[in-house]
Amino acid sequence: MFIKTIEPGEATGEIAELYDAEKQSMGRVMQATQCWSARPDIIVPVENLLHQIRDNFSLGLLNFRLITFVAAQHIPSSYCSHVYFRSLSGMLGRGQALAVRRDFRNAGLTIQQIEMLAYAEQISRDASRITEGDIQRLRDTGLSDLNIADIALAASFRSFMSRYFDAVGATVEPEFLDGDQAVRDEMAVGRT
Repeated sequence: MFIKTIEPGEATGEIAELYDAEKQSMGRVMQATQCWSARPDIIVPVENLLHQIRDNFSLGLLNFRLITFVAAQHIPSSYCSHVYFRSLSGMLGRGQALAVRRDFRNAGLTIQQIEMLAYAEQISRDASRITEGDIQRLRDTGLSDLNIADIALAASFRSFMSRYFDAVGATVEPEFLDGDQAVRDEMAVGRT
């Protein structure tokens, strides 16, 4: 980490509660969470927004994670690529998670998921190029405006989060790194 943050043993009040909740759910406080503590007034609202988007995601947790994984590749964010590869491997299997990474259009996903990820990819690359035609393609697969808004929120929020993580020097925790060096290299799309 490039900046001073509040260490788990030093945390008090709302930050201590947030850290404790993460320790209970994940066994540790991730650097992605701890890096926000340099701005104690920001950490709780940012974490609350993440939970609001993710926990109420209209397309479910799997699709939230797929969007985050694809967005991380194009931002680019090594940290988020490693973390979300690990979580998707647990949900889809390692082989399909690798297939999504390499070419989501040919990874055994539904047409709706492919269009969803193409939209997330475009948001991550250059949202200013999105057209009404792009939105219509999403609707044509059965996605509602709520679904489309959620996809845009997830991809845009990942861009915000990932860029901040890199800007302050958050590094991926060793337990999120794949055991295969070639896969680790593949996930290292930004800062390594």
